[in-house]
Amino acid sequence: MNRLSFVYIAESPLGGRGVFTTEFIPVGTLIEIAPVIVLAEQDLKLIHDHTILHDYYFLWTDDGKSAAIALGFGSLYNHSYMPNAEYFTNIEDKSIDVYAIRDILAGEEITFNYNGMPFDNTPVWFDDPEYKR
Repeated sequence: MNRLSFVYIAESPLGGRGVFTTEFIPVGTLIEIAPVIVLAEQDLKLIHDHTILHDYYFLWTDDGKSAAIALGFGSLYNHSYMPNAEYFTNIEDKSIDVYAIRDILAGEEITFNYNGMPFDNTPVWFDDPEYKR
């Protein structure tokens, strides 16, 4: 089943591009299974310090020594402290799985909290006044 038939990429009021839906998505719906490219520790250091990919990777292991770049729409979902979706790292299948955590209306942007937990209000890196790209 192609779960992506109801999502699209557009300019976001949150900044840059974002993922939006053309249809109502009920709570609990699997929105996307985004395959990932897993990066080793040395690759993480390179993208973290020297590339724009710094803003698009997911920490992959609990020790923070590896990361993953999500394919599909996975790395284009924007951050919100009041998200309508949540992501789960699926280590075994090497994917980021995105689920609706509340009903999402047609035309609404799909967001998740970059901290990993839906309502974790810890500031993310780009909310830091000293963050510079």
